[in-house]
Amino acid sequence: MTGTRGPFNAFLDLRQMPVAHAELGPLASLRLAVKDIYDVAGYRTGCGNLRKFAEGHAASRTAPAVQMILDAGARFVGKTQTDELAFALFGQNAHFPFPVNPAAPDRVTGGSSSGSAAAVAGRLADIATGSDTGGSIRAPASFCGLIGLRTTHGRISLEGTMPLAPSFDTFGWFADDIETYETVAKLLLGRDAHQHALDRPLTLGWLDEMVARPALAEYAGMKALASVVFGTPATPTTRFSSPPDELYWCFRRLQAREAWAVHGEWITSGERDLGPGVEERFGFGRAVDDRTAQAEKVRRLTFRGELSALLGKDGFLVLPTVPGPAPYVGSTPEQFQAYRERALHLLCLAGLSGFPQITLPIGSVAGAPFGLSLLGPSGSDLALIRLGRKLLDAAQRA
Repeated sequence: MTGTRGPFNAFLDLRQMPVAHAELGPLASLRLAVKDIYDVAGYRTGCGNLRKFAEGHAASRTAPAVQMILDAGARFVGKTQTDELAFALFGQNAHFPFPVNPAAPDRVTGGSSSGSAAAVAGRLADIATGSDTGGSIRAPASFCGLIGLRTTHGRISLEGTMPLAPSFDTFGWFADDIETYETVAKLLLGRDAHQHALDRPLTLGWLDEMVARPALAEYAGMKALASVVFGTPATPTTRFSSPPDELYWCFRRLQAREAWAVHGEWITSGERDLGPGVEERFGFGRAVDDRTAQAEKVRRLTFRGELSALLGKDGFLVLPTVPGPAPYVGSTPEQFQAYRERALHLLCLAGLSGFPQITLPIGSVAGAPFGLSLLGPSGSDLALIRLGRKLLDAAQRA
């Protein structure tokens, strides 16, 4: 592994190996890029870390979810850059040239599925796989003007995938058109377990507080469009037992503790040259004790039950995907951290619950993309995509 290739630093500069794919199928003629946490037969899986790549061996088989896309006719065009061990939000891996956001080159792509988002936004691939543990499909999709779905947790196999925090990890993908997105979804998801129509839009009173000031007017416009399409979202009077700050910390602690449980032994077994921020996040997870973790697991289960009751069979949340457009590439560490905290207040709801959430590219601020999200009950992934199609159609007509 020597670096990246291509105009947007999206692809890893690896020796290209033949990867078999079906000649016919619903995805025939489409190009597939694969995030470098997924095994592809003949390639090492580097996970964004040079030592992990050096110690690895070529995979003998392709991750089943990726193979399904290949078997539907998509053609593999390369492995894409990822944040180190998939544990970051902005797509700035210290070991590689940063991916460029084709939709807003002065702003970050988002991570950890940074290269995949850049590849699709830059029209170097039609489909690109990513993953979403804390927001690594939803944030890059919003930043780069793409469609991205955090799938119901456990619905798509993660065999042949580097884990980060297993109770949060989900398979995902990017596309820039809803037809392609839905075709991939039907292949990977089958039929929704949730068979009820989603026709009761909801919102939460504190969501506006998470939107950055420059994005408030655009967010109001997106909500107004959603109201025209779905009806005005109701704001429930009942509150969750845990306020937003406590849910944020619940997510942070449980995700980081699981990440340390998965990777801690490898990290401490030698010199790993972890990049800035990544090392600190793993250290934070190491420090989360058993008593704290158990209390946060109880909080998580309570929240999941409360959100499930709120949504019922027919409800879905309308919310900003992230606080606004992507941060500028040259933002200070303090600016990145402030954005990260606001973003995770929004992104943690689907992560803690395991419920699906789709982000849709219907907004922009200062010429940079800004996505609106719909979050539904467990197993309602395809229903959310159908709602997304209605909203995108309305946005195109507006």
